[in-house]
Amino acid sequence: MSRRYAILGTGAIGGYYGACLQRAGADVHFLLRSDFDVVQQQGLRIDSPEGNFVLPQVHAYQDVSTMPACDVVVVALKTTQNHYLPQLLPGVLKQDGVVVLLQNGLNGEPRVAEIVGSDRVIGGLCFICSNKVGSGHIRHLDYKAIALGEYASDYEPKGITKRLEAIAHDFEQAGVPIQLTPDLMQARWRKLLWNIPFNGLSVVLDAFTDAMIGHPAVLTLVEDLMWEVVAIAAAYGRKLTRADIDTMISETEAMQPYRTSMKIDYDSKRPLEVEAIVGCPLQMAQAKGIPAPKLAMLYQQLLFLNHENVGEV
Repeated sequence: MSRRYAILGTGAIGGYYGACLQRAGADVHFLLRSDFDVVQQQGLRIDSPEGNFVLPQVHAYQDVSTMPACDVVVVALKTTQNHYLPQLLPGVLKQDGVVVLLQNGLNGEPRVAEIVGSDRVIGGLCFICSNKVGSGHIRHLDYKAIALGEYASDYEPKGITKRLEAIAHDFEQAGVPIQLTPDLMQARWRKLLWNIPFNGLSVVLDAFTDAMIGHPAVLTLVEDLMWEVVAIAAAYGRKLTRADIDTMISETEAMQPYRTSMKIDYDSKRPLEVEAIVGCPLQMAQAKGIPAPKLAMLYQQLLFLNHENVGEV
């Protein structure tokens, strides 16, 4: 692999995918905070049903100013940390490089585009069950595919580019299945079919995915929220169907019992990604006059719980 990668956010997502890329031979550079000393001394450890492995030596950095300029900068930070991006991205991205944004929710790409330009942004949707269980220690549980799409202003579909195919090839060489999407916004709405009900309700109900999917009343609520997402997406020209809902539910039934990323943040007393995952879609519904009463209630509940947990409004 000829491209040099930077990983900003070496947690459950960035740590796993970055480790896979390095194991496959890519030149990968990891930005770390609290885990720096452990990773520098012991490397990165990945536990996975596909086989555990350890990278005893990785390029680890505490400060982005000491990192080399990279061809591809993978942003795997929580959306609650996006205010750091103006300080992080300019120095680590090559002049002809590209940012791959691996985040949940909506409207992350425009913020990155303000920093690096709209022609240098790719969006990614991760379909993975993975948790950080210790310093430099990632536990991959299930799934690992990524949907990648080029970003364009106003999320106009941009098609499949050579650049997109090249980056996809690197990930596939690392054992990560890639789906290339010509319409990034379509892919983001489809991912929200899962993220809104399961991330949000996992916090409100204090539940893992298996408990939610296994209770008839909660499953009905999940589907109701999904249909509200379908209606909002349609108002913005993106079509989701019953088949998409059925796929999300069947894949959740098949996965290992999973504590969602939002539930982990809540239990760890970290700020929740309420706005990106729930608030922004709700605002878009309101802008088009689309009724979304259950989404609105979920948003209000999460705002309260987030405030009580970490003091944020």
